[in-house]
Amino acid sequence: MLRAGWQEIMEAYFLEVLAAAAPGTPAAEHGRTCREFIERLTGRQTIYQALELEDRVRATSATPLPAAQYKAEYLRRLQQHIEHRLRDVRAGIQIPEDHLVSGSINLLARLKAAGVTCWLASGTDHARVVEEAELLGLTGFFAGAQDEPDRIYGALEDYQNFSKAMIIEKIMADFGLSGPELVAFGDGYVEIEETRRAGGIAVGIASRESGGVGFDPWKKQRLQQVGAHVLVADWSEVSQLFSLLHLTP
Repeated sequence: MLRAGWQEIMEAYFLEVLAAAAPGTPAAEHGRTCREFIERLTGRQTIYQALELEDRVRATSATPLPAAQYKAEYLRRLQQHIEHRLRDVRAGIQIPEDHLVSGSINLLARLKAAGVTCWLASGTDHARVVEEAELLGLTGFFAGAQDEPDRIYGALEDYQNFSKAMIIEKIMADFGLSGPELVAFGDGYVEIEETRRAGGIAVGIASRESGGVGFDPWKKQRLQQVGAHVLVADWSEVSQLFSLLHLTP
């Protein structure tokens, strides 16, 4: 939850860009356009949303900036929005659990105790994923074996050499897995879709990024549409989840 509010930041900036490119188009229409492709591309690397913005600006007959510049400006704005959270956790004013979905540590600890090898994959830039996993005390759950790198993956500058599909393929190949020996936990369209494509079990989490209990209605609908096998609002029912997955303890 360190990055809670990212969609609002992205939508506001992208709307600003489109409004400047096509000032004659109603702001509400630009807003719908931005919201549609931001939501559709959630779970993929941020550069893909920036690439779509570049294409949308070009379609107005305006001259777009390179997608990398749109991405950089969005990340600058996002960093301003979340910097106080990072600072408060570093200073001990807030604890990591304040920025984790309820039950996250318990889920990861029990997966580790059950002998499950865990990987972390995110569309956020790799350096940020590593930094924030460390800040939230999660790195140990994804630690590699001796002399091996941690099993934490984020977006690369060379974005065509990273995707969640590639990570899933690597896991399946490296461990010789098939079908339901792979389980993915996520709130993005992409990881659920790719896990199903690989024959794995897809656990969708439709949590409220602003905090609070219960399902986020938009996430729930989206994850149902893409075919999540299991849907949860948080990780408070780990025992029931483990029973469904035939895991012990």
